[in-house]
Amino acid sequence: MLKVLTLNLWNRSGPYKRRKPRIREWISKLDPDVIGFQEAMSGEGFDQVGELLDGLDYEIDLGVASQWDGTDFGNAIASRWPIGDREVLMLPTSDTDETRCALSVTIDAPFGDLSFTCTHLNWKFHHGMVREQQVVPLVDMVLRRRPREAFPPILVGDFNANPESTEIRFVTGLHALSGRSAYFYDAWAVAGDGEPGYTWSNRNAYAAIALEPDRRIDYIFTGYPIRIAENFGIGKIEKCRVVCDDEVDGVWPSDHFGLYAELRTEPLPRPEWTMS
Repeated sequence: MLKVLTLNLWNRSGPYKRRKPRIREWISKLDPDVIGFQEAMSGEGFDQVGELLDGLDYEIDLGVASQWDGTDFGNAIASRWPIGDREVLMLPTSDTDETRCALSVTIDAPFGDLSFTCTHLNWKFHHGMVREQQVVPLVDMVLRRRPREAFPPILVGDFNANPESTEIRFVTGLHALSGRSAYFYDAWAVAGDGEPGYTWSNRNAYAAIALEPDRRIDYIFTGYPIRIAENFGIGKIEKCRVVCDDEVDGVWPSDHFGLYAELRTEPLPRPEWTMS
């Protein structure tokens, strides 16, 4: 199985020195093969993801969206296996004061090339139009970079949008934008436990202070599983669950909960009637 985690780190906000071991505790427990982080920071004397994963044998790449007090701020990808080519896409932000990007890499996984993209879209409730503008080039990049007849591409991140929103409906094939349409599986919709799957929750004291409603805004999207004979079922989503969602001694890992999924890397038995 390929184990995937996505988590918004909430940069260094809140009691970060106490949050840091909580995040690392979850990563050690889940043991993901590839991770997408949002709101990751790196600068002189501080490498947030490097510190979080110190000693855990991951290769790390950071896509810089902006500078925050002289520190790089953006999306990071951590992989058990070597990261090959990479691309950073700056996303349109209209006339807002936000700067957003997507980091896409090709990973040399044991089962072949893996295309993995991590992003973070505009956050404000009334920025739906901006997020619609962002998902079109984002999806275009993911589709352009996907290896042909290989493991399905994976797109993760904090989309700051409900599943019912136009921008998410575009990603999942339920709405066209700019004369284009696409289709990705929503891992939670496919393999969640039937609950709402909120990743922004007022159970979390760090989220509750924002006075915002509970909602599902963090996603793992995947391309269609492989169906050719010898690789039938590779990339199928087998499990998905909300993680990094507990409090210990008043400390939560982040203001977001994370999302974790497992995808098949071994083929499924193909029904005999399909062989003819």
